Amino acid sequence: MKSGAVGALERIKNPSRVARLVMDQTNRAFLVGEGALKFARAHGVPEQNLLTERSRKIWLYWKEKLSGRDDWMERGEEEQKDPDIRWYIEKFGVEDFRPQGTINCNALTASGDLVGTTTTSGLFFKLPGRLGDSPVIGAGLYVDGEVGACGSTGWGEGNIRLCGSHTVVELMRQGKSPQDAALATLERVVNASKYYRDKNGRPDFQLNYYVINKKGEYAGAALWNGSYGLAGGSKKFTPSRFAVADAGGARLQESPYLMKR
Repeated sequence: MKSGAVGALERIKNPSRVARLVMDQTNRAFLVGEGALKFARAHGVPEQNLLTERSRKIWLYWKEKLSGRDDWMERGEEEQKDPDIRWYIEKFGVEDFRPQGTINCNALTASGDLVGTTTTSGLFFKLPGRLGDSPVIGAGLYVDGEVGACGSTGWGEGNIRLCGSHTVVELMRQGKSPQDAALATLERVVNASKYYRDKNGRPDFQLNYYVINKKGEYAGAALWNGSYGLAGGSKKFTPSRFAVADAGGARLQESPYLMKR
């Protein structure tokens, strides 16, 4: 039940490293903003400018395409020929410029301890001040050494509202398997998110859980079975998957899911 978290932390490449310091070196659980940055400095964690040239170009391209009624004008086909912009369009498409980069990793150690971490740079181009579920203990990650560990990727707001990872672990405490606990929690999120539906009344978001219990049993679970995106200029379906590494080696497995596209 030891935990540490940081949020709204700028100029630090590996925030999970600072979260570990919060857990090991303080009696607090969560530091944010300027205070978290001062704490990182005090422990010698290097700062750096994380705005790459590629990210700067992509951000401008995104701003220019938002609306025909704002002050930003599209620069046309010449901009799309830029290798960095071309890379982005081919990878993510042009319809929804909001990719995410969250990573969760949970493990059962050789000595039988359960550990976990979730880290992210957050939703691309988010509302300033927005903090997602990743650093929120009980939402983006929850570990109980006597029961199991769960982390998440996907729509943070819905997961925060249901304390998703905590719910998964509590359902395992009641006897559910990792897969059944994760799918049951996804059902709760869907039922509680009635205002976030598409024109057909189906959930307009994705959410994934990654779970392991004290026995070493594991599961991934997804709301949707996958997503469509551009790859090499053509539309391609990518199934929801999770990575496993154990005595049998490292591999990707497709996640059980609630809904099919």
